[in-house]
Amino acid sequence: MFFSRRHFLQVAGTGLLLPTRLLRAQQAPAAAPHQPVHGLTGRSKVALIHGANRRKNAYDALVAIDDQILPKLQGRKYVVIKPNNVSTVNPLAATNVDALRGILDYLAPRFRGPVVIAESSAGETLEGFENFGYTRLVPEYRAQKVSLVDLNREARYETIPLIDYDLHVVPVRLAARLLDPAAFVICSAILKTHNAVVVTLSVKNMVLGAPLHSAPGESPKWNHKRKYHTGIRQTHYNMLLTAQRMQPNWGVALIDGFEGMEGNGPSSGTPVASRIAIASTDFIAADRVALETMGVNANWVGYLQYCGQVGLGQYDLSKIDVAGASIAAVRKPYRLHADIERELQWMGPMDDLPPRLGDRYEVPAKIFG
Repeated sequence: MFFSRRHFLQVAGTGLLLPTRLLRAQQAPAAAPHQPVHGLTGRSKVALIHGANRRKNAYDALVAIDDQILPKLQGRKYVVIKPNNVSTVNPLAATNVDALRGILDYLAPRFRGPVVIAESSAGETLEGFENFGYTRLVPEYRAQKVSLVDLNREARYETIPLIDYDLHVVPVRLAARLLDPAAFVICSAILKTHNAVVVTLSVKNMVLGAPLHSAPGESPKWNHKRKYHTGIRQTHYNMLLTAQRMQPNWGVALIDGFEGMEGNGPSSGTPVASRIAIASTDFIAADRVALETMGVNANWVGYLQYCGQVGLGQYDLSKIDVAGASIAAVRKPYRLHADIERELQWMGPMDDLPPRLGDRYEVPAKIFG
């Protein structure tokens, strides 16, 4: 499916500030338009908790899939909690400390530690840890040996190949700690809209939190997160490549939607009181359910479509078992980014290159019988 400018405006209405027609289109059920390459045949379980306490919601969501988490947690030497700190100054754009408390409450009787809260923020990571109250968790959870790590300062990495705007191979450094097979990785994400890929949930938190940039004071400065923002199609594909490398080490996703962000996310949007938490050991399934709660058409999110196509998780809603609240009971349509029309252009034909080369030199097939 491709939205031309005329089609999009017919769907979206005359403006994005009052997108009632767009929201109706988002909510309309639709099958995934792309055929699976290695799609999953089994079912996935996702917990969906609705309640009046953020910390308890996070805890209850994890407890609801305890049977899924414990087998993966067993034998790991330490836990890594990866928050979302795209901003180090805006609390609405960052993982709330009470969501982290809910995760640590869950771990307390099940894993004695150590627990590392690790992030590679787009800005100064340690500034975000201080501003958002993460530093208070160290004495609060002393028995679990909680520590805070700036992945940019730690500077341990593994290199993977991506593509640039010209479709040439470029190297990118990913934080080694997030790829450590000894670590049980917990993604602590948020319900948010996004300015390039429609939404940012658990998968986006992991794959764009892993690329590193130069530490404070390091010279020359460099930033491998920028290598993902190379084009409307290339970004989605690079996220798939990164997810393929990271997915074997993903433990559990916890998406805090107690207060989500709509509009000009991921850092400048406005709050939505969804009052939910979502958890799953299948990150793709967790994000699929999250899209439903936000009223976002699942066909529109390229990187999640790709992840589902290659079998990194279950993207077929009919094959996801939701425990807890019903999706219909908690759904609140989110206003998307003002640039949504351009974001959806990844779905259309790539007109800037000739579709075929060498046709005039081809030998007719009939010559070969």
